[in-house]
Amino acid sequence: RTLTKLRAQHADGNDTFGIDGNLGTVVDMKVLGVWEPYAVKVQTFKTAIESATLLLRIDDIVSGITRKSAGPGAPKGPQVEDGENVDSERQLAE
Repeated sequence: RTLTKLRAQHADGNDTFGIDGNLGTVVDMKVLGVWEPYAVKVQTFKTAIESATLLLRIDDIVSGITRKSAGPGAPKGPQVEDGENVDSERQLAE
């Protein structure tokens, strides 16, 4: 019900209306003095980008450790067909 009231306010052009977190009612945020400044949104994006970058770095480190611990005989790159497991139609005549 509260969201329906809020949507009705927004549809009427009252863009500054929101939900009072303490009372759960729809009120004019301008009257309450509640503003979500641009700086908050910018910081949210910066934090999200930093978090994603950190996760990618950790992934690179973990995959590097996995390759090292696999040993010298472990495959490190794309596999090349040696001819043993190839269909006879694809095999070149010698």
